[in-house]
Amino acid sequence: MTSTRGGRPISRCCERAATRLRHSSRRQCVPARVFEAATIRVVPRIDREEFINVGVVLHSPEAAFLDCRVELEGARLAALAPRLSCAMVERHVQAFVAVCRGERGAGPIAALSRGERFHWLVAPRSAMIQTSAVHAGVADDPAAALERLFRAQVGPV
Repeated sequence: MTSTRGGRPISRCCERAATRLRHSSRRQCVPARVFEAATIRVVPRIDREEFINVGVVLHSPEAAFLDCRVELEGARLAALAPRLSCAMVERHVQAFVAVCRGERGAGPIAALSRGERFHWLVAPRSAMIQTSAVHAGVADDPAAALERLFRAQVGPV
């Protein structure tokens, strides 16, 4: 029997279990990080509440991550709103992206912190560019989670 640092004596069979494993050949475990995400939508006529999903915005404070992925398909937009200018909608969507990424020249909101920008982007509004409700999740890699959500929410049906 041996004792550990003045503690109670332990048997030899438990001594090995009581020591910490110093080196391991196993891959280090990367902790999953919490994220919040919302789907970006184009709502051509707010009164009709019809929309198409055009992107996803994802924020992970633990990973210091805020980004979005967008893709506007002109054919889908034309099917929903034939008289709407795709170029004009694209400008609005790109303004959303610029604020998300904190680009210079994107206005005062783009200068806010990641968390403040995310919450401003996902705030409910009656505008042509809107977001869904915010949903939470966990992921080891926020960029990969963004891609996965984009494919699920916006990708081809």
